[in-house]
Amino acid sequence: MKRIVSVWLPRLATDRLCRRVADWRDEPLATATANGRRLILAVNRPARLAGLKAGMTVADAQAVVPGLRLAPADPAADQALLGHLAEACIAYTPWAAVDNWGESGEGGGLWLDISGCAHLRGGEEGLLAELLGRLRRLGFAARTAAADTPGAAWAWARFGDAGHPVLAPGSQRKALAGLPVTALRLPPETAAGLVRLGLRSVGDLYPLPRAALAARFGRHVALRLDQALGEQDEPVSPLRPVEEPRVHLAFAEAIARREDLAAATRHLLERLAGLLECRRLGVRRLELAAFRLDTSVRRLAVGTSRPSREPGHLFRLLAEPLTGLDVGFGIEMLLLTATETGPLEAEQTSLAPEATGGAGEDEFARLLDSLSNRLGFGRVLRFAPRQSHLPERAVRRLDPGARLPIAETWPILRRPLCLLSRPEAVEAVAPVPDGPPLLFRWRRHSHRIRRAEGPERLSAEWWRQNAPDRDYYCVEDEAGRRFWLFRQGLYGEGGQPRWFLHGVFP
Repeated sequence: MKRIVSVWLPRLATDRLCRRVADWRDEPLATATANGRRLILAVNRPARLAGLKAGMTVADAQAVVPGLRLAPADPAADQALLGHLAEACIAYTPWAAVDNWGESGEGGGLWLDISGCAHLRGGEEGLLAELLGRLRRLGFAARTAAADTPGAAWAWARFGDAGHPVLAPGSQRKALAGLPVTALRLPPETAAGLVRLGLRSVGDLYPLPRAALAARFGRHVALRLDQALGEQDEPVSPLRPVEEPRVHLAFAEAIARREDLAAATRHLLERLAGLLECRRLGVRRLELAAFRLDTSVRRLAVGTSRPSREPGHLFRLLAEPLTGLDVGFGIEMLLLTATETGPLEAEQTSLAPEATGGAGEDEFARLLDSLSNRLGFGRVLRFAPRQSHLPERAVRRLDPGARLPIAETWPILRRPLCLLSRPEAVEAVAPVPDGPPLLFRWRRHSHRIRRAEGPERLSAEWWRQNAPDRDYYCVEDEAGRRFWLFRQGLYGEGGQPRWFLHGVFP
């Protein structure tokens, strides 16, 4: 049976500010727009008791409460805080999301799908009590409700009996009958139109034909009513997909020692390996989320060059980031997720290892994983040949775990180990037009040539008509340093040839 929890944070904006400055909690506080006709958007409890409410102008509010403390509204910060709280609620259910209904007015909300999860927290009443207590300890005014549908839970959290937050399965029709029509998440103008016609409560809409409601107020009213009563499904999109292979471990007491954190991570890796084996998958990217007592979440991520599900290898990749993890006041839950996976079938390696060659490949893959996670995945690359005579185009960069086609082989050519990404222009002196240079100047240093080999003429692809031919020379200066130079263009072709340095031999 589907069970949905709606969490309402009526004073989200002012509670966010009071968490930063505790002294503001007992003072009248409001947030207001910064430009144009300045309006009050949110007020805290002392300001509300003094007679202020959202929608008032700043001038009227200051006339009522001369000592009112004003702060600029920051919807982006409020939305980010809601996302942070929704992420923290993954400790109760993997299906948590932000309530983004745009007409909810002051405050904000969350969705939690607790289907099959409530028994882990002592039932629905116990889960809601624990969640509500945690939010209030963090400084948030909150109300919660659980029901069969998101619409019913939303309405009961805002307009129902706060002392009885759980609606029994199948009781939403009776429970919602006495609530105002604004409990159906209707735009203010639509709710006002219903009230003008005498339809003040949700129960007043029950006997009306849906066609008549749609003809007078549009399809929206009938849709919200059917969603609240469970006659039409309303999906809730989670903060992150739940189909990702994941395992979690909650602690009765928060842990902070590195040894405990390492032991818990090993245990999670073994459980995740069993889950991945059943699905014939391996990890390509692994994420460890540590939920701290202050509701913040710290994340560690590692990757592999090819799918793997060996717990020992994956722990070695996580070991170094774990040592730098900030545990704060303690960690109450760990969540291990394979955010990216790949197919990994079972391989036979014990009876005929010489036939599979898997041992060497595994060792190489582990080396790539260690280097990539330590240096960065964009800094470890595999090179493959490309069909081009130009040296800067003859190599392509690939993922280190990519397999090369069998037909592609490296040409046997004499090339410098250090090839510049772009050829650098040099000043050269060549006594014979088609001969090697006797002297060249590169980066403010002159090099007198003692030996030279060449030329080797290289041309671009036939479709690159604007690329002139190049004559390459291997030269050695008087100090024994060896360089790879080329002349672009020929003498007597209407222009002066140019010289470039393209590489340096070891």
